[in-house]
Amino acid sequence: MQVIKTPIEGLLIIEPRIFKDQRGYFFESFSQREFDEKVGPVRFVQDNESMSSYGVMRGLHFQRPPYTQSKLVRCVRGAVLDVAVDIRRGSPTYGQHVAVELTEENHRQFFIPKGFAHGFAVLSETAVFQYKCDEFYHPEADGGIAITDQSLGIDWRIPTDQAILSEKDTKHPHLKDFESPFTIHSQS
Repeated sequence: MQVIKTPIEGLLIIEPRIFKDQRGYFFESFSQREFDEKVGPVRFVQDNESMSSYGVMRGLHFQRPPYTQSKLVRCVRGAVLDVAVDIRRGSPTYGQHVAVELTEENHRQFFIPKGFAHGFAVLSETAVFQYKCDEFYHPEADGGIAITDQSLGIDWRIPTDQAILSEKDTKHPHLKDFESPFTIHSQS
């Protein structure tokens, strides 16, 4: 696998080695040994999958301490624009984001460490999205930033006024009204 650094430290794009022939293709979607060697030791404990249709936007989510999560995400059918926003107080990139198009064709994955809010927008007719998480889901630790917060400067590549959001995702605060539970020195 190839690891591509992004402008924000810790956010990484991962491209697997794909072996193609007349039968189709094969690749390792995850190897703990190679991940530990090239990214760092992260023990994933839960896999999630969602299916969404065009225009669905999910996020920007995170879990509060002590149940923070790192995520390794990928789109196995369709296409999404995946985004991580730095919400670590004291970080030189606080409030900045990285956006990556994840598709069934490019097989890219996006690693999002603790201290980032995460969300995505579905760009294809439907999309199946998979998450590996290093902490179990704890509903009492749910947190979020408004996915339609214009101050974040995210080009979601779909009309946000027509986006399909869950009721929960319409109630998250904007970044300016948000009190982050993360600091650059303590991300646990």
